[in-house]
Amino acid sequence: MEIKRIHDVEIIASKGDKVDLPKRVNVELEDNVTAEFDVNWEQVNQKELEEKGSVEIEGDIVHKDYQKPFIEKRADPYLYKHTDGYYYFTGSYPLYDRVVLRRAKTIEELPEAEEKVIWWKHESGIMSEHIWAPEIHFIDGKWYVHVAAGDKDDVWAIRPYVLECDAENPLEGEWIEKGQINTEFQSFSLDATTFEHNGKRYLVWAQKIENDTISNLYIAEMENPWTIKKQVFLSKPELDWEVIGFDVNEGPAMIKNDKRIFIAFSASATDENYAVGLLHADINSDLLDPASWTKEKEPFLVSSDQTSEYGPGHNSFSVDEDGYELLVYHARPYKGFNTENPLYDHNRHARIQRLFWTNDGFPYFGEPGYQLDVNNHKAKATITLK
Repeated sequence: MEIKRIHDVEIIASKGDKVDLPKRVNVELEDNVTAEFDVNWEQVNQKELEEKGSVEIEGDIVHKDYQKPFIEKRADPYLYKHTDGYYYFTGSYPLYDRVVLRRAKTIEELPEAEEKVIWWKHESGIMSEHIWAPEIHFIDGKWYVHVAAGDKDDVWAIRPYVLECDAENPLEGEWIEKGQINTEFQSFSLDATTFEHNGKRYLVWAQKIENDTISNLYIAEMENPWTIKKQVFLSKPELDWEVIGFDVNEGPAMIKNDKRIFIAFSASATDENYAVGLLHADINSDLLDPASWTKEKEPFLVSSDQTSEYGPGHNSFSVDEDGYELLVYHARPYKGFNTENPLYDHNRHARIQRLFWTNDGFPYFGEPGYQLDVNNHKAKATITLK
């Protein structure tokens, strides 16, 4: 990713007044992207300004690059910033036998933060195999984890379940099982995510119609964090990039702006063909009407030979300490996989990078693992006394 242009700043000041420089400037990037960046400005020479009446100063553009990978062997990563000032991180544990959670005051502290098991799988019966893709949410004063789980007698009888905790610190409180989210037909279903929009709470998840190999996306309004109302079809794998290896739509995640609401989702087999696509609807549309949604024809995040990140997918969205939006996802550092089934090659590492927006109002993921060199680019401000 490259910087194309940094917008100059012009300030008109009165003599004797303190000059307030903007904390951020607009930067034009490639692919029709303009974004704000923080700036560390040089000190204003007040004496020179008063003598000359006008001065030009420079500033360093600030951009955070997170360590790569961010946290190893945590597929399906989910990062949540809570009102208590902490960041909470969870993801699929390699043995698929537990739900883990860590927290830290800053994102950079999370990789070294203590990870705690908040729930273990059952010894038998439901919730005893394939503990997958946990997400943590804070809803109506309580913590909830939505997670998929199978049955030891049928490991692929995977269903969505909900855990609840009413402690202030979810790493220390007791988690109770609220049970399965009962969809309208009983079949392989997973990757449930929940969000609030226009005063209503929704659930989006992946599910196979019984005796079918296709994994579709569905949406429903929720009565409470573990109960849905009417189930509505949202999307099926039908484009060429969605049906490589397996016909899959899964791993939904929501993000929105003032014009549209977006559902990012992952498709195809979980090798280097795994990729992220995008559905979108008008911000004021009926989300339960399939006609409200449009699927983009091409994927928005794909494997990269340049950065050696392969099979990027099952993403979530978050924000950093400065309010900039983030893309959180997993990817392997090589093509293919080292086991008979790619689901058991656990080198899908959690990764984080800044999310941008195009000038047309669409999320721009960029290349997985991109580097943005800001060192050779300076912001410029001209200060003139009136």
